[in-house]
Amino acid sequence: MTDFFLKRLSFNIVANDFTVAGKSSSAIKNFLKSMGLEASVVRRIAIISYEAEINIVIHSYGGKLHCDLYEDKITIISEDTGPGIANIDLALTEGYSTAPESVRELGFGAGMGLPNMKNYSDDFEIKSSSEGTFIKISVFV
Repeated sequence: MTDFFLKRLSFNIVANDFTVAGKSSSAIKNFLKSMGLEASVVRRIAIISYEAEINIVIHSYGGKLHCDLYEDKITIISEDTGPGIANIDLALTEGYSTAPESVRELGFGAGMGLPNMKNYSDDFEIKSSSEGTFIKISVFV
């Protein structure tokens, strides 16, 4: 496999702004479809980018979502400005959620974000501290 970089899509994600939550991941999905990528790859990236975007909206002070296209893979990078994840192993448990009740009432925060991101990835990396969380996920094409 090569690591030949082709393009980056970047989006600013605002904390607690549910009025636009999902628009960045939708733009990523539409772009990848327009590139003619295999439907199964587009679906996996759409799920990963949506979960990453929603996690930034719900759990952070804001951040960025990037979609990097390479010759042999697509990488989603989620980086936020905190407060971080206290227990990454617990956060990767299906159904575990720290989302407040007000967010759950909106239909978000079911505790499937990080597990879905990991399950749909070919390569998954996560780092978190009180200053923020960095997640890098790749899907090979």
